[in-house]
Amino acid sequence: MANEPVREDTGGTLSWLDRETLLDLTVNFVPLVILLFFSVFYTVIYPWDADPARFALMHVLTLFPFLVLAILTYYAGKVVSRDERRLEE
Repeated sequence: MANEPVREDTGGTLSWLDRETLLDLTVNFVPLVILLFFSVFYTVIYPWDADPARFALMHVLTLFPFLVLAILTYYAGKVVSRDERRLEE
């Protein structure tokens, strides 16, 4: 305990986001980018007829998983960082 480095409390401002955690979360960033790309792509270039129901359904089917995966990635990053700190102690 005497040799343990002193950690600063940053007030909760993304202190958990370090290089190792970002590398662990990279597997979630790739699908996020793909979902966002297709959502933007099909908003700009709309190859089907102008059916608002089809347009809304298409975006629900791409943006809902995007939001769920983004929330999951955030909490997974916090848990991974917390567990890495516990292993260091």
